[in-house]
Amino acid sequence: MRIIISNSSSVPIYEQIKNAIINQIMNDELSTDEALPSIRSLAQDIKISIMTIKKAYDELEQEGYIVSIQGKGTFVAPKNKELAQEQAQKEIESYFMKAIDIAERYNIRKENLVELIDMLYGSDDK
Repeated sequence: MRIIISNSSSVPIYEQIKNAIINQIMNDELSTDEALPSIRSLAQDIKISIMTIKKAYDELEQEGYIVSIQGKGTFVAPKNKELAQEQAQKEIESYFMKAIDIAERYNIRKENLVELIDMLYGSDDK
């Protein structure tokens, strides 16, 4: 598992860790039932506080991405289609917000954006 932390990012470190793991799960780089490193081990590997790793793991577990089994470890949870779709939707919304910001900056009307999306998306059969 690879996690890159940016100390200059405005995103908190625990959230960077969480997002990195979510991305790896969604991109099938981490498989269902695959063991994750222990909190202590990951903290040593990426030189981050144990409490920071624990917070990331706790949130991942609350959101259904991982499961902890007492005495055995932490594992990737079976993929939840709704969770995957929610993650994709959040990513799309982020791109739309950037597009809307640019459109507003250059006084491009909403109708033009919708028309552009229709053209880029292709036929109505998708």
